[in-house]
Amino acid sequence: MCMDQVSRDVAPWTARRRSIFHVLLLSSFLVFFLLKPYFSNYSCPLYLVDFSCLRPPSSCRVPFSKFLGNASKFESFNSGSIAFMAKHLTSSGQSEETYLPPALHFIPPKTQLQESIKEVHMVLFTIMDDLLAKTKLSPRDIDILIVNCSGFCPSPSLSSIVINKYAMRSDIKSFNLSGMGCSASALSINLGQNLLKVHKNSYAIVLSTEILSNGWYAGNERPKLLLNCLFRMGSAAVLLTNKKEARKSSKYELFHTLRTQRAFDDKAYLSAIREEDSTGRLGVTLKRDLLHVAGETLRSNVTLLGSSILPFLEKLWHGLSIIRKRFMDKSAEIYVPNFKTVIQHFCLPTSGRPVIKEIAKGLKLGDREMEPALMTLHRFGNQSSSSLWYELAYLEAQDRVRKGDKVWQIGMGSGPKCVSVIWKCIRPIAKDQNSPWADCVHQYPIVPMDPGV
Repeated sequence: MCMDQVSRDVAPWTARRRSIFHVLLLSSFLVFFLLKPYFSNYSCPLYLVDFSCLRPPSSCRVPFSKFLGNASKFESFNSGSIAFMAKHLTSSGQSEETYLPPALHFIPPKTQLQESIKEVHMVLFTIMDDLLAKTKLSPRDIDILIVNCSGFCPSPSLSSIVINKYAMRSDIKSFNLSGMGCSASALSINLGQNLLKVHKNSYAIVLSTEILSNGWYAGNERPKLLLNCLFRMGSAAVLLTNKKEARKSSKYELFHTLRTQRAFDDKAYLSAIREEDSTGRLGVTLKRDLLHVAGETLRSNVTLLGSSILPFLEKLWHGLSIIRKRFMDKSAEIYVPNFKTVIQHFCLPTSGRPVIKEIAKGLKLGDREMEPALMTLHRFGNQSSSSLWYELAYLEAQDRVRKGDKVWQIGMGSGPKCVSVIWKCIRPIAKDQNSPWADCVHQYPIVPMDPGV
């Protein structure tokens, strides 16, 4: 066989080998990127060792009659504002058992800086002490500290106040988040997750609260009066770690997190904003289209989340329904995936009964899935970002969380933004005698939930 013939035979084989090599290389890259998230999750597990929620003292309880009686004595409110707040209190879904900090029980309320600092000590030190006692840790064992509070940002910061109180280490990594709204606690978990990917063999504590003493609105613009009626006292402390040996003692392992936001959209951005009224008094304005904005914000988060965690068939039906609506039948409804195929428990935002029901409707959830949010709103009011932990405490107090179950916490806040945090229970959950529900869980759920709460 001549050399020319050999060259002609070898050339096609070489080209085919090169093509096969390129296909294999491309396939390897594709498989790598598809499986990277799963490898990442297992290479750096994050554990929730335990958490604590504030049970405010009974002296802070504010029945409707006391709230309205005190408000009627404030010179800043006119009769129309009192009637407006009375109407929204009775329809809010709250009970007579919610709490306000001591400074707001005075006539007129004490809104000075020092009163807010006293409230910080009351709501943060109590739960920090409880969490350290539960986990048998020293303050000097903590490597990372994240404190979130949306409306109060003193100097020194809240994280510095905690570090000073507990004489923590000089090399602790501390972070103070403000202005993040009701999503801040879930967002802090996401931040803790990212930090613990970098800082190996570490403990992180997340402290979540809202300081109400400086957030009281003393004017007569109705969109700003709503928060006086809804926001109530609460705080939570959460211990996270990436220590492998902590798996045996931890309650949950982080399964998935996702953050989305819509601050790029002016309408959404302005739907909840802190600003001065016509007389110069500060307050948070809640616009009429807030419910619609909340739905849009949640929708983008849920769409991305579903693509990551839902079974193939749920994704397929959802995708086919979108194609049908777009190209075949404009009136057809888009199939809402059944998240209950993956998630057993839901902690929805406690931003108000209409918001809870709208979110549940959008996700096709029933009364049982709404129950933790509605009962938390009923017993404690809207505690901003810490509400998610009162809901999880409710599920634990009702003995519903089993080993292997997944819990989805949805944090939604001003900005607007939405943060999803999904936990997987990794051991049986024992009753917590210091739970905020310990003395009242036997009274819940309130039935019927729909008209009565």
